[in-house]
Amino acid sequence: MISIKTEQEIKIMAEGGKILAQVMKELMLMVKSGITTKELDKVAEDLIFKFGTEPAFKGYDGFPNTLCVSLNETIVHGVPSDRELREGDIISLDLGLKHKGYFADMAVTLPVSNVSPEAQRIIRITKKALKRGIKKVKPGNTFGDISNTIQRFAESQKYQIIRDLCGHGIGKELHEEPQILNYGKRGKGQKLKPGMVFCLEPMLAIGDWRIIKSEDGYGFETRDGSLSAHFEHTVAVTDRGCQVLTE
Repeated sequence: MISIKTEQEIKIMAEGGKILAQVMKELMLMVKSGITTKELDKVAEDLIFKFGTEPAFKGYDGFPNTLCVSLNETIVHGVPSDRELREGDIISLDLGLKHKGYFADMAVTLPVSNVSPEAQRIIRITKKALKRGIKKVKPGNTFGDISNTIQRFAESQKYQIIRDLCGHGIGKELHEEPQILNYGKRGKGQKLKPGMVFCLEPMLAIGDWRIIKSEDGYGFETRDGSLSAHFEHTVAVTDRGCQVLTE
């Protein structure tokens, strides 16, 4: 069952989302050659506590860190390590926090220094896919309308949708109903209603959409080793349309 949040609950979630966006902005400024992913994780955790909030991911299903850091062919849920960023890498930063009992979740993919044209392009197109999905968030549309819009745009740009991973509802729990696929048919699924809050997170690959588990036991990567990108926002359905909570 999809929970409907009150205006007060959405206000609290927007407070948390704004804090999360500030933390993410700080992390994005630190992405450069030579820094380790563990260093980024440490900064993320310190900032989350500084703002009086709690990490959402640390300890969730045993995940050992605050920040998910996924490089190149790793799509999501990569574990921070002593691996230094190198010029040409692309990095997904996925971060969540808990504020006054409610969760917020967001992700971005960034280039490290100078990257290949194909890396630049998949980052740009995945970000656009999220924006197009967000434009479909309004009362009366369905989850299938969102999913189909993301799929059609990604495939028109010759990218594959990662089919085994998806967006999700969010609130007092990090993952709530429904699961929101990044592919689907228009008009299918439940209709959007004011008060619904969920995370949209398109994940695209240059090559095959099929995935395998990473050696760290938490991450997922493309089976063929092709580059992938991931963007995510927490959004709320309002009477007027969509409110992005993580910006």
